[in-house]
Amino acid sequence: MLHSQTHLRSRPISAGQLRAFDAVARHLNFRAASEELALTQSAVSRQIQALEEEVGLSLFHRHTRSVELTGAGGILLRAVIPSLERIDGAVRQIRQSAGRKSVALTTFASFASMWLIPRLEGFQRDNPDMDIRIDASDSTVDLETSDLDIALRYGPASRMGSAGAIRLFGEQLTPVISPWLLKSGPRLKKPEDLAQFALIEAGDSHAAHMEWLTWRRWLEVHGTPKLEGKRWLYFNYAYQMVQAALTGQGIVLARLPLIAESLASGDLIEPLPHLRLDSPMAYWLVVGPRSAGRPEIKAFCDWLLVQGALTREAIGDVPDPDTVDNID
Repeated sequence: MLHSQTHLRSRPISAGQLRAFDAVARHLNFRAASEELALTQSAVSRQIQALEEEVGLSLFHRHTRSVELTGAGGILLRAVIPSLERIDGAVRQIRQSAGRKSVALTTFASFASMWLIPRLEGFQRDNPDMDIRIDASDSTVDLETSDLDIALRYGPASRMGSAGAIRLFGEQLTPVISPWLLKSGPRLKKPEDLAQFALIEAGDSHAAHMEWLTWRRWLEVHGTPKLEGKRWLYFNYAYQMVQAALTGQGIVLARLPLIAESLASGDLIEPLPHLRLDSPMAYWLVVGPRSAGRPEIKAFCDWLLVQGALTREAIGDVPDPDTVDNID
């Protein structure tokens, strides 16, 4: 019996057992796990029992109407989740390579809406046989375990250098206003004049990691730290803030790369262009290690780099000295 148990615990664990374990651990309920897996509850229970025999320890504490992970179960779950994600991602990549060419990328919602999507039609016109999937999320996605190929990220150089990121462009902050509000409203020639307008900013901009985006910081730098706007408007996302400015609801302290096209078209006006404020942040391209060799990924990245160069030119971006080698 001892030899049998030793042999049992040294052989590879069944992937089906790991799927069952993952489902039960997420739901903490055998019935819900069985419904997800399209198996009977007794079949899931047998898989968990078999897995516990192979591991040599209980993975769950069984209660009358629920279960909870044991210490051993918690250790195993931390290994199982990323492993299954990597397997699933590899399978999706294999399936994609057998069918149509595709590019899947992740970026935050405002960047997708304000910078990427308006430019995407040109790439699609030149590459009609390529599918594009955009996952717009403010959460950072691990390209090593997900089925995404590319990430367009926002952050300081100190946080991006180790990720193999390529700098697309930096940013400056500048007040912008709709032309009709500028024409019909009070004069706006100096920072003090902002007190006559509604000021628009992000609702969470006063969090420590967003401080550089605040009106308060801009006003302090330009010598009017106690100035208050006529009223304040707060939104969750940058594209909402700019939309409010476009419709004449106030003045927004905008990220220059995201509104360069609106400035060029005249939809927005920069009333104080000499008072732009440098930001420590920049926009970055990161390519997943499993995707870098695919021709369609290279083509899309080359296009992104061209678009990045055009944006740098439009905003007069001067790169940080320690990132100049990562441009073009």
